[in-house]
Amino acid sequence: MTAAARTQDLSEGPLGAALLHIERGDLSVAHQHLVQAVACGVSAGSNASLFHGAPAVEFVLSRTGRVRPDVRATVDRIVDARLAAARERQNRGELPHLAEFDLVRGLAGLGALLLTREAASRRSEDVLAYLVSLTRQVRVDGRQLPGWWSAAGPGGEEMPGGHGNNGMAHGIAGVLAVLSLAAAQGVLVPGQHEAIEAIATWLNTYGGSYWTTRAHLDAAEPPPAAPARPSWCYGLPGIARAQQLAGLALADPRRRLAAEDTFVRTLSAPPHLARVTDASLCHGWAGLVTLTRAVAADSPTPERFTRLLDDLLQRLTAELERLTVPGLVEGRAGAQLALDGTDTTGWTKALLIT
Repeated sequence: MTAAARTQDLSEGPLGAALLHIERGDLSVAHQHLVQAVACGVSAGSNASLFHGAPAVEFVLSRTGRVRPDVRATVDRIVDARLAAARERQNRGELPHLAEFDLVRGLAGLGALLLTREAASRRSEDVLAYLVSLTRQVRVDGRQLPGWWSAAGPGGEEMPGGHGNNGMAHGIAGVLAVLSLAAAQGVLVPGQHEAIEAIATWLNTYGGSYWTTRAHLDAAEPPPAAPARPSWCYGLPGIARAQQLAGLALADPRRRLAAEDTFVRTLSAPPHLARVTDASLCHGWAGLVTLTRAVAADSPTPERFTRLLDDLLQRLTAELERLTVPGLVEGRAGAQLALDGTDTTGWTKALLIT
């Protein structure tokens, strides 16, 4: 991807820096970054998503409370086109690519954006209905598989038998978070609670792995969870937050408590923490700090997270200067937002954790 194309990218580009300065209340500096972000145009094509192009621009502008009608109209057309393509794919009986439904590139992210608008709409309900439809079983080569099963691997590579992605950024945990957050707002479609239960149950079984393979399904027992990098994008902390949101949406205190226990246990274990290698929101200390604040805020016992948060903040501070890109998810802006610790504008909604 060219440098020019990256300017309208929320993950690494100046849109993330704009978001930081909007949160800090410095709109003049934010405006400079916004001008840079849209200087080479704004995508409304097949690559447009919550983290790229017109939807990313709408999300950032909406943090100021002001979005031009033509920007929203463009995003509406993008959502309609993505829904139509998803329905056509389902009608052909094919499996989805992750980019169809995930948070970063797909309809989970677009659904999250629609939920940030002032009122629910038929379009947001259509997106939720599509996400619910992913929980319906499909039959592939004589085997029943979940409707979110993807034939390609996480990076688009060939994966014999396909996989079920469990992550928050690219997998079914993100879908669970959207459905749960929508339910908490009172935005419901038929089958939504059942879909939340189905995904949460799947993650209880398979969420210890970044993704689930056919070999995992064929095994007599689910694979044991091995030490892996704990993060927002992939791994147990992000999944635990999605499970906590599911417990809140379903009014299920046992599920919520189990999620909180998993979160604390994972981030208290040195073998897990030793695998974190940078300060980013995506897979580093900033993401863990931001997740910890969100989990604690929805816990009846927030004090149990205080020591954990203090430790993570120290680690984030020590590693912050090593980040080399300016954006939100991979860069300095997101890490600085986590360190600042405020969420006045609701910027964390882009991560599907609030």
